[in-house]
Amino acid sequence: MHAGRLAELLGRWSTGSEPLYLTLAARLEGLIERGEIPADGRLPTDRALAAELAVSRNTAVAAYDVLRDRGLVERRRGSGTFVRRPPRPGRGVVAEFNPMFLHLLDPVPDLIDLTCAAPPQPAYLAEVVAEAAVGDFGIGYHPSGIPALRQAIADHYATQGVPTDPAQIIVTSGAQQAISLLARLFLRPGDAVAVEELTYPGALDAFRDGGARILGVPLTADGVSVPHLAEVVGGAKLVYLVPAFQNPTGSVLPPHAARRVVALCESHGVPLVDDHVLADLTLDGPQPAPLARHGSGVISVGSLSKLIWGGVRIGWVRADPRTAADLARLKAVADLGTDVIAQAIGVALFTRLGRLRAERQAELRARRDQVVRDLRAALPSWEFRTPPGGQTLWIRLPGADSRRFAQFALRYGVALLEGTSLAAHESSGEHIRVPFTLPPETLSEAVRRLRKAWDDYPGANAAGLALSGGAGTGEGDRHATFPAERDDESAGRESPVRPGREHLR
Repeated sequence: MHAGRLAELLGRWSTGSEPLYLTLAARLEGLIERGEIPADGRLPTDRALAAELAVSRNTAVAAYDVLRDRGLVERRRGSGTFVRRPPRPGRGVVAEFNPMFLHLLDPVPDLIDLTCAAPPQPAYLAEVVAEAAVGDFGIGYHPSGIPALRQAIADHYATQGVPTDPAQIIVTSGAQQAISLLARLFLRPGDAVAVEELTYPGALDAFRDGGARILGVPLTADGVSVPHLAEVVGGAKLVYLVPAFQNPTGSVLPPHAARRVVALCESHGVPLVDDHVLADLTLDGPQPAPLARHGSGVISVGSLSKLIWGGVRIGWVRADPRTAADLARLKAVADLGTDVIAQAIGVALFTRLGRLRAERQAELRARRDQVVRDLRAALPSWEFRTPPGGQTLWIRLPGADSRRFAQFALRYGVALLEGTSLAAHESSGEHIRVPFTLPPETLSEAVRRLRKAWDDYPGANAAGLALSGGAGTGEGDRHATFPAERDDESAGRESPVRPGREHLR
């Protein structure tokens, strides 16, 4: 197992209060017991693991020694460290997952979570819930969505210059489910899906879950590279793009490029999915138009999760009637329909969407401007552009491995989403994504902690991190008393390798 993959499985391992080597050993033991590290599996060398986790080599050696003493691993001279204990009966090995889920499943007190870009619960929600009209929904099963909500969504598209019949709308439990249903409809194992090289990680997970091959298309400052898309579209069964405030770069596909993309997909007969979940979060300039304005065959995905709140699980797909009917059948198999009470709340939200959108945009604009000022003052070497919309900054850490810095920053109370988690293939090793959705005081505290972590980080302004033993690194290696360093039988035989990485809405 590569050190990078093991680091993903470990997740937020270093947030406990015990010495790091004991915390690391306990987390590794849990992975072994659950079968996430298979029996007889070879663990990374202590050097590789230490480099990936941004700890001293002593920490990795001591953790492996604890596992050996507990009978969980075997240290084979000249070969490395291998797992001894088999997983519990009946447990399969857990499939690959996105690091964002770790922070949702395992919250830690006083940790500032910058991995998930989502708004907090709005103060007006209770009022909207109280006013939601709960009518006669029959037996309660509406796979396509209740008529009132489908009409409201269709009207929403009409105001953007895209006339829409309610029959073209399928209501889903968030945009994540919408993407998953589209993946099931259009992709079979081995089929190729073309995406931006950097994109929404939940989409990557959905496509990979169905066994699809990912074709990463390079990005420019103005969104997807149309010439590069033209080179691969003929071999794809589906194209998925985020053209409005692209996640994570914040770029916007210009109208002329949008028309070329739509025409390109139509000429090859390849379905085009426009994920415009972030389009309503316009902070500067006009709101980007849906790609469906340029062609009738475009499939649009939307959601209230980013504009309103992630707890309102209302998303949708706009498609041609045949595709909508096929999706309705898949939706019925999945869950018989999105919760009708949530849909009634969605109708109430759409009646006041203009005002709520303006309020949300003003709030995000202020928070974006604040965090930009704070970061430029506290961390002037970090490189980023101010995005015209969306809810995140895409930041380059000069000369640093972002995955290792993310591990290091956990010890300062900040959880980061590093660039490789958003990459179709191995790339963006120097980038992190930072949302500006949190309250102003929390954002300021996050920047303060990041400044301290960066000041202490051994890999800052260097070509990489090379912790090869010796003393710990202050708070970064946390007041642990390590056993004396010893040679690892396999040390030096394996270089730290960052594996290819192949959410929430």
